[in-house]
Amino acid sequence: MTSVEEPLQPGGKVRDAARTRAEILDVATQEFARAGYDGARVDEIAARTRTTKRMIYYYFGGKEQLFTAVLERAYGVIREAEQRLDVDHLDPVAAIRRLAELTLDHHEEHPDFIRLVSIENIHGAEHIAASGKLARIGSPALDVIRRILAAGQESGLFTADVDAVDLHAVISSFCFFRVANRPTFGALFGRDLADPGRREHYRTMLGDMVIAYLTAERADD
Repeated sequence: MTSVEEPLQPGGKVRDAARTRAEILDVATQEFARAGYDGARVDEIAARTRTTKRMIYYYFGGKEQLFTAVLERAYGVIREAEQRLDVDHLDPVAAIRRLAELTLDHHEEHPDFIRLVSIENIHGAEHIAASGKLARIGSPALDVIRRILAAGQESGLFTADVDAVDLHAVISSFCFFRVANRPTFGALFGRDLADPGRREHYRTMLGDMVIAYLTAERADD
């Protein structure tokens, strides 16, 4: 694929397209996370970048497409982390703990991702539904979970018939809540869920809960 160059800027300068797109996406991520989809302004994003509003439309087509691109990149970051996760050398218990820790760490380190997902849920996931790229990204975590579950069930460590999507939801829910509800939880209960001093406590707690679910006795239907 050949490199694309942006049209001439004021003063006759030409900028690299990939660098300009990345800069726009960085600022747009911050602005959408701060102000929400409705509150974010393309003018403000342009003012905070070394480009113009015209160039933002040139690259992305409009505010809706820009927000979709921001979501695609945000989801792509965690999907890449999941793909790099190597747990095949671990026993099933250690492997599922490692996956849970990865999710908790990523959510804590990317609060803008949590805000973007919350905003997209307010909008009924309409941008995700319209994005062919996000549909193709899928979730490598599900493939990892399925492999771990299969190994755990084969060894007799895990209870059979645990659904990978359900388990993914359990792990994601705790990690998401810890970041998204930090202000309200702290105001109501006087505890900072993101207190660095309790970080290892929550990593262990999440792993313990997941392992307890996977190893619990199931009542016959």
